[in-house]
Amino acid sequence: MMKRRQWVSLLLLCALAASLLAACGTSQSAAGNGSGSNSSGLEVELVVAGNGATVEALMKDEIFKKFNAKYPDVKLSYVSGVSTDIVAKVTAQQGAPQIDLVVIEGGEQEAGRVKGLWEPLDPSAVPNMSKVDGALAVAENSGVTVNYTPMGISYNAKLAQERGLPVPESWNDLARPEMKGNLTLTEMSSNFGRSATIMLAYANGGSEREMAPGFEKLKQIAGYMPTFAKTAAQLQQNLQNNTSVYTAWTMARSIVQKDQGVELEFVIPKEGANIVPNVASLVKGAKHPKAAAAFIDFLLTDEVQTLYATKLYYNTAVDVQLPEETAKLLDFDKSLIVPFDYGTISDNTKQWLDTFNKEVAPLVGK
Repeated sequence: MMKRRQWVSLLLLCALAASLLAACGTSQSAAGNGSGSNSSGLEVELVVAGNGATVEALMKDEIFKKFNAKYPDVKLSYVSGVSTDIVAKVTAQQGAPQIDLVVIEGGEQEAGRVKGLWEPLDPSAVPNMSKVDGALAVAENSGVTVNYTPMGISYNAKLAQERGLPVPESWNDLARPEMKGNLTLTEMSSNFGRSATIMLAYANGGSEREMAPGFEKLKQIAGYMPTFAKTAAQLQQNLQNNTSVYTAWTMARSIVQKDQGVELEFVIPKEGANIVPNVASLVKGAKHPKAAAAFIDFLLTDEVQTLYATKLYYNTAVDVQLPEETAKLLDFDKSLIVPFDYGTISDNTKQWLDTFNKEVAPLVGK
C-alpha cells in the first residue's frame, strides 16, 4: 500500500511539473510573438507608423515614455516615413500586417480607407473620441483626427522686404511675375503641392471637382522655378539657405522654421485654405488591436494634445486649455477653412499626377 501511495504522489508531482512547464512555454511563446497580454489586458507589443523628423522625435522621446509610464509592459516600436509611403507599406502587408496603427495625413488616410486598410474604431475602446470636434470627423469611423494645421503661403519677410517683393494676399499672387526665382512648390505627389493646386483652382472659379483653372495657374508658376521640390525636406532646405522666399505649406511647419531662425511669416490667403488633419487609424488585422486602441485614446488626452501644440505647433483635435502664448500663436480665422472632399481627391489623384507630369513638369524654368 505504501509503495502504491508513493507512486501516486510521484505521478501527481510529475503532472504538476508538466503543467507548470507548459504554462511557462505558452507564456514565453505569447510574449515572443506579441500576442500575450499584460496585467492591463493589453498586448505586450505595439508598432506605430508616422512621420519622421520632429514628429518621430516627439513620439519616441515623450509620448512613448508617457504611455509606458501608464502601461509599462507594452513594448513600443516606431516606423517612420511620409504618409504616402506608410500607406504603401500597409497595402503591401495586407493579410499579414506588421504595423498596428498609423498616424498619417488625412488625404492619405482616405486613400487607405478606400483600399480597405483600416479597422473601424470602437468608441467604447477609444472613449476620448467623443471629445473630438465634429468638424474633424473621419469617414466611416475609419480613424480619428488627433491634430491639424492650416495650409497657406509662407514667406521670408526679411528677404521679401530686401528684394521689394509683395506680401502675399491671394493664391494667385504665386503666379505674379515677381515670383520668378523666389518661389518653390512641391510636386503634385506631395500633399503641399496638391493642396496648393486645389486652392489655385478655388481662387479661379474651380475646386477639387474642377481642377483645370488650378493647373493653368500651375503651368505659369512652373516657369518661375528651376524645379519642383520632391519633399518637404527640400522645401525646408530652400527656405533655410535663402534660395526661396515663398512656398506653400502649413502653419505648423512655418512656426517650427521660425523657431529655428528663418524669418518666416504665414498667411492664409483671402480665398481661404484647407486644413491638414493628422489621423490615427487601426490597421485591419493588426496583431495588437487592444494596445493600438489604448494608444489612440492616449493621443487624445489633454497631456498629449498639449504636447502636439507646444512642441510641434499643431492645433488640437479636442478642446484643451493651452498656455496663453501657444493659444495666441495657433489662433487663426476658422471662417477661412475650405473643407476639401477627400473622396474626390482620392478618386482623382492618379489623374492629377498624370496631368502634372505631362503638362506641368515639362514647363519648369521656361
